[in-house]
Amino acid sequence: PDIDYTLYLCTDRNIMTTETIEESVELAIKGGVSVVQLREKECSSREFYEMAKAVKTITDAYEVPLLINDRIDIALAVGADGVHLGQSDLPLDAARNLLGADKIVGATANTVALAAERAGADYLGVGDVFGTTTKADTRHITLEELKEIKESVPIPIVAIGGGNEDVFSHTDCSG
Repeated sequence: PDIDYTLYLCTDRNIMTTETIEESVELAIKGGVSVVQLREKECSSREFYEMAKAVKTITDAYEVPLLINDRIDIALAVGADGVHLGQSDLPLDAARNLLGADKIVGATANTVALAAERAGADYLGVGDVFGTTTKADTRHITLEELKEIKESVPIPIVAIGGGNEDVFSHTDCSG
């Protein structure tokens, strides 16, 4: 699918300043977010499902793709636009078989970018690039490494971690 990955939101209820995830997502979309990844590691399957349904109502209203982190079952159950998978999640080819060709399958890939792209990833999440306190198991990637990964694959790259107005106004991320 032709998706604008320019401003990619990865949710985290622990750092929200709003009452609900729906309000947080809607404000982010109004602020320019072009893709939403619902990433909730600390809730039951039922709670995640209900949250995904509610967030999908918001993303659908604004025609912004909704990706579900790790959980293909939740993505299928709510009709999400796709999933984002880490390196220890279900293999990309299995996810693609379950979701079909019309859904988005993203992958976290630092040093295995070519393998992830060949396995069917539509985009790659790389990093952390700018530092993050919301995910403990990242490996820092320099801007030079990010550029090398970007040049090695023909699919979009999403820089993970710590992006803010200051970073984007002082960093050439186009490379």
